Amino acid sequence: MSQAKEVKTDRKYTKDHEWALSEGAELVVGITAFAVDALGDITLVSLDVKPGDRVEAHKAFGTIESVKTLSDLFAPVSGKVTRVNAALENAPELVNEDCWGKAWMVAITPDDAGAASGLLDATAYAAHLEESAH
Repeated sequence: MSQAKEVKTDRKYTKDHEWALSEGAELVVGITAFAVDALGDITLVSLDVKPGDRVEAHKAFGTIESVKTLSDLFAPVSGKVTRVNAALENAPELVNEDCWGKAWMVAITPDDAGAASGLLDATAYAAHLEESAH
């Protein structure tokens, strides 16, 4: 299995290739290995939110830039930003090195505790990747 096809079973996904991992009341959000592979070498991560800000599901909360392109980062759920990964500002390469861990983007406390249930599980996301490849 190539790294781009890697799907972790402990989190939920969006069709925009973000992942959301439940940690207590928070959802920690990052981008998937598929997204990293598609983007190439990450040169800049710009998070346009700070703790206390509100985000809306499917709306951009920042951008990620690579040698190939500039892409929006979309919130998987509506809620309040509780934490932002400031390390990415000075070390965007963390996204290439560890998209599943150190390179998380933001943590959100969803307005609706069940909001993550509307996201794709690992099986559905893997199927989405297969469909996208054809």
